[in-house]
Amino acid sequence: MIEIYRATATMPPEERYGLQAQLRRAAVSVAANLVEGSSRPSAADYRRFLSMARGSSSECAYLISLATRLAQLPPEAQRLAQRYDGLSIALFTALRRLPSD
Repeated sequence: MIEIYRATATMPPEERYGLQAQLRRAAVSVAANLVEGSSRPSAADYRRFLSMARGSSSECAYLISLATRLAQLPPEAQRLAQRYDGLSIALFTALRRLPSD
């Protein structure tokens, strides 16, 4: 998440309330949902928050790729997209391994 904030700091000012803000919100959402889900008492609640974190992780990967294609992020930012793709896969695996209620 901190890397997203650093990477998006160089985006054009006109994206402050657009792509930059959306990408930052999605990155914060990944972490916040993981933290909140881990404090929930039931597996169903935990699963729901992991699922939301997975969606936000996929959103981050897409938004980074979009910003890179629009030349609002440098090509090196694609490594962040790959990390969020990997996180999404890991969350999917975790969801499949959780016991169902």
